[in-house]
Amino acid sequence: MFREHAKQLVQENISSALDILKSRIPDSLTQAVEEVNIVIKFNSLLTTLSKHPEADNFARGLGPISLAGEDDHDRRADDFKILYKAYATEVLSDGIVDDKKLSPLNELRNIFGLGKREAEGILSDAKAHIYRRTLAKSFNTELASVHSKAAFLQTLCEKLQFDPELASKMHEEIYRQKLQQFVTDGELSKEEVEALMAFQVRLCIPQETVDAAHTEICGQLFEKVVKEAIASVDGYNADRREAVRKAAQSLNLKTEAVMTIFSKAVRKLFLSYIQRAKEAGNRIETAKELKKLISFNIVVVTELLADIKGELSPVAETEASSAASESEGEDGEHEWESLDTLRKTRPDKELKEKLRKSSQKEITLKDDIPLRDRAELYETYLMFCITGETTNVSFGTAISTKKDDSEFLMLKQLGDILGLTRKEAQDVHIKFAEKAFVQQAEVILADGKLTEAKADQLAKIQKQVGLPTEHAQKIIKGITTTKLSSAIEASVARGQIGIQQVRGLKEANFQLDSLIAEPQRESIYRKTVEELFSSGTGDFDEEEMYVKIPADLIISSEKAKSIVQDIAKVRLENSLVQAIALLRQKKRDDVLSSLNDMLACDAAVPASRPLSWPTPGELDDLFAIYLKSIPKPEKLSRLQYLLGISNEKANEMQYAASEGSLPVAAEEKEELAF
Repeated sequence: MFREHAKQLVQENISSALDILKSRIPDSLTQAVEEVNIVIKFNSLLTTLSKHPEADNFARGLGPISLAGEDDHDRRADDFKILYKAYATEVLSDGIVDDKKLSPLNELRNIFGLGKREAEGILSDAKAHIYRRTLAKSFNTELASVHSKAAFLQTLCEKLQFDPELASKMHEEIYRQKLQQFVTDGELSKEEVEALMAFQVRLCIPQETVDAAHTEICGQLFEKVVKEAIASVDGYNADRREAVRKAAQSLNLKTEAVMTIFSKAVRKLFLSYIQRAKEAGNRIETAKELKKLISFNIVVVTELLADIKGELSPVAETEASSAASESEGEDGEHEWESLDTLRKTRPDKELKEKLRKSSQKEITLKDDIPLRDRAELYETYLMFCITGETTNVSFGTAISTKKDDSEFLMLKQLGDILGLTRKEAQDVHIKFAEKAFVQQAEVILADGKLTEAKADQLAKIQKQVGLPTEHAQKIIKGITTTKLSSAIEASVARGQIGIQQVRGLKEANFQLDSLIAEPQRESIYRKTVEELFSSGTGDFDEEEMYVKIPADLIISSEKAKSIVQDIAKVRLENSLVQAIALLRQKKRDDVLSSLNDMLACDAAVPASRPLSWPTPGELDDLFAIYLKSIPKPEKLSRLQYLLGISNEKANEMQYAASEGSLPVAAEEKEELAF
């Protein structure tokens, strides 16, 4: 009976304190605290009496009060927290925490029935509020005048028993809020820059933290301006140009940050052009999309980059750098100058004068697309430069539209966008010329006999494609050698005969079963399978591997399947191990090849369960690298299964890839006006 009456008295005081606190009348906090003090004193008295030697003679139920377990406790819990925080804020308002102040706070926590961790959280919030308020009061007075800002801040934390790490985070939040406030008009004035410097110095904020804040906050504004300039339907006009220049110069961003932001936005658009090119229905449409990419780089990106750097025009500088690059080159390159397609990518003065617009070379897709894919895109446009567009005329006839040498200059600019080195671009031209020569030479030398008439015919073809004589002779010799029946057995033993040579022999009317024994034909098939599973294409054609090639080699389909299954089972896990090893060596293109090999093995013999690996983080890295190569959805889905990547994680990584960046931790914000 007594205990219930005591609880009722306490609840009346608490209700009164809450009413006063919520009324927001003058001195409401002081009056509310007085009501709470009455409750604490009353509770202390009850505690003292309960410990009296003759406490048994007092009323039953005498002792400290706790509202925990009351029917309405959960409903009133929020009110208790509000009152507890208000009391703590008032009691600790002088910025000093000691046992004398903590004792009533602990007693009040027990009365309210708050958990220890819950109360500590409220107390921490109260300390943060007091610390922030103290900073605001002393910012332009004591803090501004003291010699050691760090010592002053440390003293504040020690007196308030406030975590220095939380204080540092608060300093960063204050700086970020002030920066956000200053850049609302899209620029930072000299006075605002000086004010921010004062915040950095007085709050002892590290330079890297300041740089990160500027990169994020000012970077978002700059990125918005750049995206608007790039995507403007009116084109990159004078207004857009002025906006970009102003943003680049007035947001106080470091050059590295500006270029990083600009590069990210541009590369994202570059990749969209590449994606459309890959999805085009045929080679001509692919080349047209690539041509749009080249034009976009010349007309928009190059001009934007010049404005960001504060240059008047990119033409003079680019031409100078182009001239310098043309004068450079490796010793082995000069023998390939006879390649007509390669020579045309290095235009004469007349063509340069015709195409005055030069393109930037700083922002490329070198790190966004594997070398294999970049070389393939370059080769596609090279073919377009040679053959031109086809136009359908009457009666189902198609004619080729003549192309001038300006297309080859655009090919050179495409190579720059794709981040191909001079050597890598040259390799594509060499491969193209070799392929053209070999295709025609194999037809001419189908019977393995090199006559004088055939030699003259091959010399004309060599001149057309621009191959050096020595290299052409090497190709001719290789073809005739593989066609000669006397060298077949030795070539097979040395592993020099593959499926293409076998098919060439069949086309030349050689009897394969009489030239090559069955074990050796099986060895050729095994070699073909191993080459497929290490080619990096990621494809497995069942008809080709189980029907066509076995038929060419005169081996049974069952035997072929047995060989494929034996190799695929071993190579599947080996490809994963190899991919991890290459990942650790940061060989990105080779990682993609190994992952494609793994997919090819899986396509041949589907895995019944995901592959295991002791460090899942490396599996995530493999998936992320493959995701950036813009793969086919079905391959990406299968790789996700093989690596054991959850759908949730895969979706997060795909979203991050579509944005052109990796996920970053979200930053927390808290407002305070200084």
